[in-house]
Amino acid sequence: MITVKEVITKKDWKAFATFPIKLYKDNPYYVPSFIADEMTISDEKKNPPAKGCKVKAFLAYKGDRLVGRIAGIIVNESNRVYNENAIRFSRFDFVEDIEVAKALLDAVKQFGKENGMNRLHGPWGFNDTDREGMLTYGFDKHGSYATYYNYPYYPEFMDKLGYKEESVWIEQKITFPKQGDALFNKYLKLSDFIKRKYKIREVAGTLPIKEIVKRYGDKFFDCYNAAYKDLDLFVDITGDAKKAVLEQFTLIINPRYLSILVDENDQVVAFMVLLPAIGKTIKKHNGKLNLFSIIDLLKTIKKPDAVELTLAAVRPEYKSLGFTAACIGRIVKNVVEDGITDVVSDPTLESNTAVRAQWSQAESEVIKRRQTYTIDI
Repeated sequence: MITVKEVITKKDWKAFATFPIKLYKDNPYYVPSFIADEMTISDEKKNPPAKGCKVKAFLAYKGDRLVGRIAGIIVNESNRVYNENAIRFSRFDFVEDIEVAKALLDAVKQFGKENGMNRLHGPWGFNDTDREGMLTYGFDKHGSYATYYNYPYYPEFMDKLGYKEESVWIEQKITFPKQGDALFNKYLKLSDFIKRKYKIREVAGTLPIKEIVKRYGDKFFDCYNAAYKDLDLFVDITGDAKKAVLEQFTLIINPRYLSILVDENDQVVAFMVLLPAIGKTIKKHNGKLNLFSIIDLLKTIKKPDAVELTLAAVRPEYKSLGFTAACIGRIVKNVVEDGITDVVSDPTLESNTAVRAQWSQAESEVIKRRQTYTIDI
């Protein structure tokens, strides 16, 4: 018999946060979240994106054995913007038993019904910077800190339970040109030309990261919110949630793989962020944050052997003017100079052709696909 209980005590939250680490213990591709972050997803002070949301987490047991977890999130601002009554499921992990999956999803459905919701969908997070989308292809590829990993039986069970496809993302492996290649030189020349023509300048690399965040953090998110506003279920990132993302970026960004372009009025008009791939380091320490894991993370960030294309945006009024190419020039130069050949993109919506076109001249291949699911309740 399967029993589902709400996560309430600190012991419950510890079990919730560590369950997937045990589930994927022998899986070489899984990357855990930080345990401390998972234990505080419903705490508005420690997880600012939870502000204004209703959150409940659940654990599933077979007898005394923990067999699954899930979180239900009602993002009121998203429902207001998109004029719907939807509840999201997130942090969804379970053993290979369809009845366990069903029991967990049913618990979130009930939570939604109690709050007037009529649709369940996910995996979605609190906002667009959270993990989202269930892996449907690429189970034999290494995961990343920014994404979910799951076993192949996850999407199989979703189909059997009657859930329908919603949003679809792809992840690509990108082959950067070698130094001196025609494409390498083209990126650099085009970058210089665009900057001169439109009188924009690069600020990444000219100031310490903390100073860039202090001076351009709000402007960065003005650009981000404007560029992403038409994507699936996007809601502006503001206030404390914005501060939380900026604080995290300050810790894990290597400025060599960052480009921020500003115009003559010192407004951010475009940016591109490639983050050092820290997934293997996090996995090595099982999602724990301590002195040893922090030292390892700092080493990885300073000299990574792989990077992930995490964010790229251009203000809508400057689209099709080549501003992205101006960002790419700096990124390509530094990545190639540092001898990094492992470059992958974090999830990009399949419908977001503008972002996917940025690397159309470079060789690339789709290595993963993921999607969200939806059902009426």
